[in-house]
Amino acid sequence: MNDTRHVTIVMIEDDEGHARLIEKNIRRAGIMNEIRHFPDGTSALSYLQFDAAGPAMNGPALVLLDLNLPDMSGTDILAKIKSDDRLKRTPVVVLTTTDDKVEIQRCYDLGCNVYITKPVNYESFADAIRQLGLFLSVIQVPEAAG
Repeated sequence: MNDTRHVTIVMIEDDEGHARLIEKNIRRAGIMNEIRHFPDGTSALSYLQFDAAGPAMNGPALVLLDLNLPDMSGTDILAKIKSDDRLKRTPVVVLTTTDDKVEIQRCYDLGCNVYITKPVNYESFADAIRQLGLFLSVIQVPEAAG
């Protein structure tokens, strides 16, 4: 993410505590990109697909996606992102407590780029997010599909 001014991080996470911890540790890793937090899939998809400032209309993004959301499953959101021609190149990092092998395979089959299981204890979770921040600092994000 060399051009930190233009890549928006879209975090879809219903747990406010997890969302704060994720953002805090991404910032600790030196990532200063805009982070747009959505507590549910409906509002996130609306932003991703239809908002004039959103990625489908206005450039690249990276999505951090929890699978366990109140209004729809994360796998449904992943499928919608990857089936939208304007968003299909958007990197999606699944960040969830679900460690079921079938669910992990399903997410990769649907096109997720990275699957991370959230550790249960605080220190391990914070460390995993710091490592994610370091990962985000070196990856390249493609432009939105034309």
